[in-house]
Amino acid sequence: MQAILDTCTTGTAGVAATAASAGPRSPAARYDAVRARTDALVAALQPEDMQAQSMPDASPAKWHLAHTTWFFETFLLGPNVPGYEVFDATYGYLFNSYYEAVGPRHPRPMRGLVTRPGVEQVRAYRAHVDAHMRRFIAAGLDAEREALLRLGLAHEEQHQELLVMDVQHLFAQSPLKPAFDPAWPATAAGPAGRFRRVAGGPVRIGATDEPFAFDNELPRHTVWLEPFELADRLVTNGQWLAFMALGGYRRPELWLSDGWAQCQAEAWDAPAYWQREGDTWFHMTPGGWQAVDPDAAVVHVSYYEAEAYARFAGARLPTEAEWEHAVRSRHDLDQVDDTAWQWTASAYAPYPGFRAADDAVGEYNGKFMNGQMVLRGGAMATPPGHSRPSYRNFYRPGQRWMFAGVRLARDLAPVQEDEGRQAFLRDTLAGLSASPKAFSPKYFYDGAGSALFEAICETPEYYPTRTETALLASIAPALAAAIPPGAVLLELGSGASDKTRLLLDAAPSLSAYVPVDISPDALQGAAERLRPAYPSLAIMPVVADFTVGIEVPDALAGKPVVAFFPGSTIGNFEPAEAVELMRAVRRRLGPGARFIVGADQVKAVDVLLAAYDDADGVTAAFNRNVLVRINRELGGDFDVGAFAHRAVWNAARSRIEMHLESTVAQTATVAGQRFDFAAGETIHTENSHKFTPESFAALAAEAGWGVEQQWISEGPAFGVFLLRAT
Repeated sequence: MQAILDTCTTGTAGVAATAASAGPRSPAARYDAVRARTDALVAALQPEDMQAQSMPDASPAKWHLAHTTWFFETFLLGPNVPGYEVFDATYGYLFNSYYEAVGPRHPRPMRGLVTRPGVEQVRAYRAHVDAHMRRFIAAGLDAEREALLRLGLAHEEQHQELLVMDVQHLFAQSPLKPAFDPAWPATAAGPAGRFRRVAGGPVRIGATDEPFAFDNELPRHTVWLEPFELADRLVTNGQWLAFMALGGYRRPELWLSDGWAQCQAEAWDAPAYWQREGDTWFHMTPGGWQAVDPDAAVVHVSYYEAEAYARFAGARLPTEAEWEHAVRSRHDLDQVDDTAWQWTASAYAPYPGFRAADDAVGEYNGKFMNGQMVLRGGAMATPPGHSRPSYRNFYRPGQRWMFAGVRLARDLAPVQEDEGRQAFLRDTLAGLSASPKAFSPKYFYDGAGSALFEAICETPEYYPTRTETALLASIAPALAAAIPPGAVLLELGSGASDKTRLLLDAAPSLSAYVPVDISPDALQGAAERLRPAYPSLAIMPVVADFTVGIEVPDALAGKPVVAFFPGSTIGNFEPAEAVELMRAVRRRLGPGARFIVGADQVKAVDVLLAAYDDADGVTAAFNRNVLVRINRELGGDFDVGAFAHRAVWNAARSRIEMHLESTVAQTATVAGQRFDFAAGETIHTENSHKFTPESFAALAAEAGWGVEQQWISEGPAFGVFLLRAT
């Protein structure tokens, strides 16, 4: 439940994300630590400091001490300790915040007028409740009461941050500008942020396996995100000074209508707590009155200011789903939860399927899901360990006294990769819905998959690469003789293009090399390695799925094209698919064209099985990587470690099959769709058909190709075939 009336920073109706997760410390130790931290925060304050209330949104420090104590007395001791007598019956009225079901309460704007009880009486109240709570905890807690204890501790941690905020606001009104804590560390300075690309697609947001989460972080659900960019650091004071100098507070076109009205009504010309003295800007911090550091993050700005600055910067604020997805998927974002809460473009609203609890502690969460904006992250005053990626803080858009800053986002123009991601999602859902379940092997080859395949090629068991490479080295002159002068070499599924060098070296008359691959990372790396070695060769990589269409850049129109398909990748296709692919190449290249194809040959089963299940587990990692990719790009939640790699020989179909076998009964979700797995059930991920010279010639003939020449290596047998369109 959220408490805007006592300005809790997020909901106080919480749930345990795991049934018995009490954290690394015992409940008693956790209770003592949280209560002691509150006492330490106010240790240097004088009684007069703890009595005053500087504005209706803030509360006196004394009230925070009493209210957090009242929570434990009201919701844990009273209902659960037989014969417990409240410390003072009037405290329920004085220190209730917004719980209608518990009874009436003193008006919030008038909390500063409550001079009695005094600070020492409130401390006695805390000591009384602490003594009873320790006995209550020592007697043992069931799961329900332990969850309520964790809720109360999280609630007090919220008030620890609120206490710092409220006292800072109070001290900022004083001409003496006292410090809440003179030793409070200054916000760390750093460089301006850079935008980082974040993949889109269906992603899961919401609490996962945290020991505790507020109910407004649930249910976990799927949202669709377009690819976007997110700044890796927060907007700095120096950037904000430029916004101010260029009239940011005087340009209505930058502002939302309500924001502009509040800016004018309250005469905003800088963030909260900023004042100019001569040529220097100063601001109030928990450490006292300090000069503004241009390289530190700007803090104490409203949503309206953040949104206006984003427009000024040619950017926007991220949605809360974008923010959470980026924090979970990238590890190069700074200032995530230790500097300032970060405004998002998301209004505070319930997640799909949210239901508020029907008891007193759940009374207000849904009630406050109106008229407020979500902030994510954490701040310099947030207690250590209190925040998490799914945490939903929220405030009204015009509020500024909290520790709120700005992280920018930008849209990306739609690119071909997005179409590829949609195809990836479509094919994945279709494969998991089939019986038996299957994946298309073309999705193995993201950046990590391509690197793992290159590592497979280096394993001692995997003979195809080194055998084919040795064979190509010996026959390269013969292949080059079949390539017309000025021709274009078009390689399908080029990967690292290592074997291609043998042809490039043997055929210097080639005018261009067009590697085609589904992985942009692999293409970019290969092109960067090849260009210095072949400065006179036009290298024109194409990111594409060659099974869908084969295109040559327009600049090469009219030149003869020779296709190159090494690696026995042809064996990954079903025979009918292989025929259709070879027909498509023939249609693209035309009559008389040539096609160089590598095709692995049938051999001893033990040799085959070892090649596809190496002792070091590289092939297993390659196979499982498709699950990693689904989790990352499609928002899946596969437990990758719960799937084992399996390689089997299917003699009837002359192929090695790779499978991912579920080691336990489990469920995985992709794009909101649930897929159940029985223990031992497999996902069929790849086939590698093996050929004889006769079976490959028959396959080629069906597609309109004749074998012009063929070379078969000595054992382990591998074949390279020079085909000519018939």
